[in-house]
Amino acid sequence: MKYIIVGLGNFGSSIAQKLTSLGNEVIAIDSDMEKVDYFKEKITHTIRMDATDELAVSDLPLDETDIVLITIGEEQGSNLMATALFKNFGVKRLISRAINPLHKKVLEAIGVDEIVHPEAETAERWSNKLHLKNVIDSFELNQDFSIIEAQVPKEYVGKTIKELKVREEHNLLILTIVQRKEKTTEIGEKEEVDKIEGIADPNVKLKEEDILVIFGKNSDIDAFIDTNSSEDSQKQDSES
Repeated sequence: MKYIIVGLGNFGSSIAQKLTSLGNEVIAIDSDMEKVDYFKEKITHTIRMDATDELAVSDLPLDETDIVLITIGEEQGSNLMATALFKNFGVKRLISRAINPLHKKVLEAIGVDEIVHPEAETAERWSNKLHLKNVIDSFELNQDFSIIEAQVPKEYVGKTIKELKVREEHNLLILTIVQRKEKTTEIGEKEEVDKIEGIADPNVKLKEEDILVIFGKNSDIDAFIDTNSSEDSQKQDSES
């Protein structure tokens, strides 16, 4: 996959390096030449650029980029301007960093696809979420094992965990099933609420809106996600 990361602070540079190490193409942008030079051997491409300059941004391969991530944290104005600019260019998926609650509200008004809170979420966690398709969240236990939340693949809907034989065929363990719903708080804000089924019942039929919590080796998780992503893509191509 191809990514554009705007901002080479601690959070942005960590994500850019992780995604590069996973074999993705990453274009990292910062206005500080010292940072650009420092990371040029650790990230696929590093560019000194003002991400609020419309002409400069228009020269980037936006149509070929899967995800744009705005990680600017020190300058709220620059963050908002860069976010709005990439939004206007209609990039496929736009994620931006929220600095405070008011900033988050403005980003939501702009229409950002997802919002990052670095103070509560690690770069490692976000790297995995961005790298693995259909993965909603992940928690790396160590360099070999992780727990992930993944959307139920379309071909799994209506089948039971027992019928899928995920453990036998993929060497993975489905820990539980989560149903994620949206509710409105007393002050009118939207928030997601999880209903956890407890230990996964092997005889329960999976629904389209279910989220699987899966444990296993990172290599097995990668293979499982890639297999199901490929099957989904093939089905979409045949339907079209």
